[in-house]
Amino acid sequence: MARSSTGYFKPASFKFLRGLARHNDRAWFIAHKNEFEVQLRQPMLRLIADLADPLHAISSHFVASPKPQGGSMFRIYRDIRYARDKRPYKEWISARLFHERTRELIGDAPFFYLHLQPGRCFVGGGVWHPQPSALKRIRAFLVNNPVSWEATVHDPAFRSVFTLAGDSLVRPPQGYDPNHALIEDLKRKDFIVHGALSDEEMLRPDLQKHVTRLFRQLAPLNDWLCGALDLEF
Repeated sequence: MARSSTGYFKPASFKFLRGLARHNDRAWFIAHKNEFEVQLRQPMLRLIADLADPLHAISSHFVASPKPQGGSMFRIYRDIRYARDKRPYKEWISARLFHERTRELIGDAPFFYLHLQPGRCFVGGGVWHPQPSALKRIRAFLVNNPVSWEATVHDPAFRSVFTLAGDSLVRPPQGYDPNHALIEDLKRKDFIVHGALSDEEMLRPDLQKHVTRLFRQLAPLNDWLCGALDLEF
């Protein structure tokens, strides 16, 4: 698919999400569903399609799928079956560009991520909420490869763009030296990073190229995590 020269999102995209945050109910959403389709869903699907070739150049094992259902774009509908928060809709849109073996591994694979929300836009990536067996492998790989880990995520150029995020244990994990030089990293339950984007950046005509540059900068983390989980990068 040809890359867009006119941009993807518009001020109206953010206007819709601000309205949804104020009126997060089914009646309001149905009344404004066409705005959602035009200002958010279709532009995000188009952006995902335009990211497919650049992502393949970063790694041929990651997928940008613009399928309307079951692809890279997350649904706007929240799963409220077991949630205390019964608001039916997410107040953002997002997409995950996933490793080709993600479904086989039940999510235990690195990903690239894009999040659009007024005042809270960002790119991200890594491994989120790995299962215990995958988490154990990542921690063991970190202990055995501390130099490459530090060169990847504690590099000043990397840290100038991305911040380590996610949940961590309060205490060191069982079996690990509490005085280990990288104990704070070993305490992590998520191995993800965020890189903030301004709302204005999301409106750029060259958004696809900008996101591609950020994904390329983030790629060493996903490469390292693929090594930890014996996945191709």
